[in-house]
Amino acid sequence: MNKILIAGFGAGALIALGAVAPAGASENAAMLSVLHGVPDLPVDVYVDDELTLDDFQPGDLAGPLELPAGTYSVAITAADAADASQPAIGPVDLPLEAGGNYTAVAHLDAEGEPTATLFTNDVSGIPAGQGRLTVRHTAAAPAVDVLAGGQAVISGLANPDEATLDLPAGTISASVAAAGTTEPVIGPADVQVAEGTLTIAYAWGSLEDDNLALAVQTVTGMHSSPDGVPAGTAGVVATNSPEQQLRVWGAVGLGAIAMIALAAAVLRRIATAKAER
Repeated sequence: MNKILIAGFGAGALIALGAVAPAGASENAAMLSVLHGVPDLPVDVYVDDELTLDDFQPGDLAGPLELPAGTYSVAITAADAADASQPAIGPVDLPLEAGGNYTAVAHLDAEGEPTATLFTNDVSGIPAGQGRLTVRHTAAAPAVDVLAGGQAVISGLANPDEATLDLPAGTISASVAAAGTTEPVIGPADVQVAEGTLTIAYAWGSLEDDNLALAVQTVTGMHSSPDGVPAGTAGVVATNSPEQQLRVWGAVGLGAIAMIALAAAVLRRIATAKAER
């Protein structure tokens, strides 16, 4: 299972390279983002034996990209490997399901060993005036509490678990502390919870190595009256914004007017021909 999840991280490399850049999201495709959360470990990623991502660095967030549903053969090597003949992980077949919205995270487990987790992003509708906050524990650290205003709002979150809250839109000052304590090990930091948006906060790095860090991803388009396709903040984004809709309907309107004018001209010519007979 870990190999499949790590392969998910590798396939996410397609995002950073921009192998596919559709104009709009399809119900038959998957949306995939990737976060590299293993400190001090740049990697190369091969997809179907082709170098897809060279020297992907810790802390980088790539995507999202719309990918056709299907299976990808992925191998992960040390950075600057000559080819994929001696992979550190894989090759592994990675199936992507149609319609899914995912983030693959390469990270450390609680004991500090490199691993990966494939998360499914909750892109269901959000009530008006609210945003969604998901916190994911992907750090080499014991269970943690997430604090807001000095009070625990999420308790006992362990690696690689997640917790999700729907909150009033606004800015919250959040910090991460060891479970049962209030002394921050990450933060405090301001986190913007936007209306109709999924904000995902990742704790990554290592407590022992004193390099814990916070990464933030956003996925938009979950308003009660949807005006977008769930996408994200990095890479190629497939959207259907109000401005785009206005342009589309404007084009449709002009086309209809042109067709009406053409029909009227044809009718006049027919009437004229009949009158001349």
